[in-house]
Amino acid sequence: MEISIFTVDAFTNLPFKGNPAAICPLSHALRDELYQRIATEMNLSETAFITKINPSDNFTTGSRFCLRWFTPTKEVDLCGHATLASAAVLFQHMKNMNPTVVFETRSGDLSVTRCGEQIVMDFPLNPPTREAAVGDHPIQDVYLSSSTKKLMIRLADSCDRSVLTSLKVDSTTLLSSERSGRVTGLIITIIGSPDCQPGYDFYSRYFAPWNGIPEDPVTGSAHTVLASYWLEKLGKRKMLAYQCSSRGGELELEVREDGRVNIAGRTVTILQGTITL
Repeated sequence: MEISIFTVDAFTNLPFKGNPAAICPLSHALRDELYQRIATEMNLSETAFITKINPSDNFTTGSRFCLRWFTPTKEVDLCGHATLASAAVLFQHMKNMNPTVVFETRSGDLSVTRCGEQIVMDFPLNPPTREAAVGDHPIQDVYLSSSTKKLMIRLADSCDRSVLTSLKVDSTTLLSSERSGRVTGLIITIIGSPDCQPGYDFYSRYFAPWNGIPEDPVTGSAHTVLASYWLEKLGKRKMLAYQCSSRGGELELEVREDGRVNIAGRTVTILQGTITL
C-alpha cells in the first residue's frame, strides 16, 4: 500500500518557520493503530489524515471530508495548524475547485475558505474560566478552558516579549505536577505591542507534554482560548497574534458574534512523498 504524504509549515509564508504538520490524503479509512504508527513515525506535533466521505467523490471536486489528528502518542480532538495544512494540501496540491471545504472532525464541522494568499478556518471559541489570581508579578491571571483542557497563564504587563521567549519550561516538572487529567496543555501569554509594527495584540507559547509535545511551535487550538480571553481584555474582535516559539508563527483572529472564531494563516509545503507499507 502506498500513501501520499505532505509536510506543510503552517502559519507562515517562509519554509522552516511556523508549525510543521504531516498530511495524508486517503481514499479510504485505515485502522486506528496504523494512523498512530504513522504519526509516531513522522514525529511531528500532529499528523493529519483526510478521508473521502463519499466514495464517488475525489479530492478535486469533493467539498466534505473526514479529518483526524494524531500526535506521536495519541489522537486529539482539535488541531489548528494541521487543519490549515490539510486545507492547503486540498487547495494547492489536489487543486480542489471549491472556495470552501468542510472537515467532519471530533470537534464538529470545521469549514476552511480560500481568501487570497491566506486560508481562513471557522473554529469553535473556547472561553476559559478564571482559576486564580496570583498577584501582580510575574503572573497576572490564571484561567482554565475545561472544554480543551488548556491552562492559560498570563504574565504581568511588566514582562516584555523577551521574558516570554527566554522562559524555560521543564516537561518533566509539568507532567509530575499535573496528573489529574484536568490539564493537557499549558498556554503562557502576555499583552502585545499593537503600536509597534506589525502590531501584535498579544504573544503566547504553548506546551503539551501530556500529549507528547514538549512545546508546540504554533497552535491554532490554543488561540480558540486566547481569542476569547483577549477579546474580553482588549475589547477587540479582530486581533493579530504571534506565537513566540523558536520557529514562530503569525495568526489573524476574528471573534464572531455567533461565538466562533475565524483563524487565518498562510502555509508553505516543504516536502511531498509516499509512505510505502
